[in-house]
Amino acid sequence: GMFVLGLPYAILHGGYLGLFLIIFAAVVCCYTGKILIACLYEENEDGEIVRVRDSYVDIANACCAPRFPTLGGRVVNVAQIIELVMTCILYVVVSGNLMYNSFPNLPVSQKSWSIIATAVLLPCAFLKNLKAVSKFSLLCTLAHFVINILVIAYCLSRARDWAWDKVKFYIDVKKFPISIGIIVFSYTSQIFLPSLEGNMQNPKEFHCMMNWTHIAACILKGLFALVAYLTWADETKEVITDNLPSTIRAVVNIFLVAKALLSYPLPFFAAVEVLERSLFQDGNRAFFPNCYGGDGRLKSWGLTLRCALVVFTLLMAIYVPHFALLMGLTGSLTGAGLCFLLPSLFHLKLLWRKLLWHHVFFDVAIFVIGGICSVSGFIHSLEGLIEAF
Repeated sequence: GMFVLGLPYAILHGGYLGLFLIIFAAVVCCYTGKILIACLYEENEDGEIVRVRDSYVDIANACCAPRFPTLGGRVVNVAQIIELVMTCILYVVVSGNLMYNSFPNLPVSQKSWSIIATAVLLPCAFLKNLKAVSKFSLLCTLAHFVINILVIAYCLSRARDWAWDKVKFYIDVKKFPISIGIIVFSYTSQIFLPSLEGNMQNPKEFHCMMNWTHIAACILKGLFALVAYLTWADETKEVITDNLPSTIRAVVNIFLVAKALLSYPLPFFAAVEVLERSLFQDGNRAFFPNCYGGDGRLKSWGLTLRCALVVFTLLMAIYVPHFALLMGLTGSLTGAGLCFLLPSLFHLKLLWRKLLWHHVFFDVAIFVIGGICSVSGFIHSLEGLIEAF
């Protein structure tokens, strides 16, 4: 996705360890995705494995029952909302950044470009279903192919000048934890997996699908990050397209802005769904009255709240316009939690009696390593943002 653009920056501060981490994160995210789906199933009286839960929230609630039957779901909802909203903010940040660097001679600041991008995104408040969102996602995928081809083609054209000696077995102790967050954030998909598996024609193929998609993602991300870093070495910037010559950069950045704007509706729609379900539609436990009328139409104040969410992403993008640091912060805070910590914890809690010793070892190791990386990445990303200001 869009955040592959930050991976060469991770290699800049991690060398070969950064490449190893891209592979390691793929393996761990693939494993935690599988164990998360395993938590949806239980064995019935006849010894058959049946699906008894439908979502990440259901798994969390099952782990906290009977004492705190809704606590786990609320924690997961908060983490999901933070991750989805931060993703939206990053799309606005990268749109303003790219347009400003594409047309530096125009008397328009990066903040002004972010405002223009948000004005284009305001109609997202009217989205009602995934059908419209899926059309944007298709166009987004096509734009991404063009971007990757252009960037990699330029890098290959400079293959004779690649700085292999710059890739070393060293880490920038202060900035590498930020790279961990960037890499983790580029793999986060756990919040979508229960719905994805539930809608598969043949759910038994889920493990095979996870293996091949993560292998493909790992290879493509690793090659893209390495090739881009070899081309620019120590001059590698937070968003790798900023390194391109001005003529090519303008073309690539326009496609990137189009991709960012087309990508925005999916996390925005998902965030709105989580907010509406948890705050407005959760039966007697809802905090506020339903934002939909009896005819299914969105009430005016419900539309106002959606518009306010779009404006909030703009304000955050204006006041915290640092792509890599924001991505590292989000990956460390919610990405690590949703991808590493919670799946391994839930797996141990719900399936403890059926786990083999090596499953227990993997779960505990992932939880410990994920916790250390999460805390370290969060602290260093926060320090980086403070320094940037």
